[in-house]
Amino acid sequence: MLSNRRTPDVLPILSRGKHRNPRKGACFMELASYLAGERWSDHPKCTHPLLAALAREVNDSVDDATRRGLAPLIPDVIGLDTDDPRADAWIARTAALAALPVVAAEKQDITAVGLYSCERHLARLEGRPLDELSPVVRMALDRVPHARDWARGFTATGWGPTGQFDRRSASVIVHTAVAGLASACVDDANARLVDLLTHTIDECRERFATQAPEVTDEQWREVYALTVK
Repeated sequence: MLSNRRTPDVLPILSRGKHRNPRKGACFMELASYLAGERWSDHPKCTHPLLAALAREVNDSVDDATRRGLAPLIPDVIGLDTDDPRADAWIARTAALAALPVVAAEKQDITAVGLYSCERHLARLEGRPLDELSPVVRMALDRVPHARDWARGFTATGWGPTGQFDRRSASVIVHTAVAGLASACVDDANARLVDLLTHTIDECRERFATQAPEVTDEQWREVYALTVK
């Protein structure tokens, strides 16, 4: 159930970081909180916490011109949440898959470990063999055999006392992926970050079976006025 995404006539000016109020600036998730009718916050209740973390990371990692172009995605994260315990691994896996082909070698190794961790967590929740990999992950890892083999050796030493995968682990995977993409030696790093956020939102919209709210032209003009000094 993807949203009918459109570019408004006026785009608000997004800023890096957290802001106490709109006069100080506005990031992606702060404007989401405003449009959702919540108190001003970059951690609104209207969005899954890890998806919101990804949006904040991308917001802060792209250049100014690219950041402003993120604005049409803001309505799509409003109401985008679920209590499905697999959601953190889904989001973290999508971020890691986007980063794996292009990040620097040392980050590629850690990203591969993150993919194994996501897959192990999903297998546990779905009652599958813990070493089973989804086809898309297996293919991605096979394309970077050095990182794949390093990650296999690293995880062979164990997953800790319980092999637990928590939201903190997923946040680290997302952060590592976004930081790796932002610093990758590619000409289109900004575009890749935008694509990651867009693709993750669309995946979540389908998996969570929710519909994005309609934001009127009047509301867009309102948030634009908030961000123009």
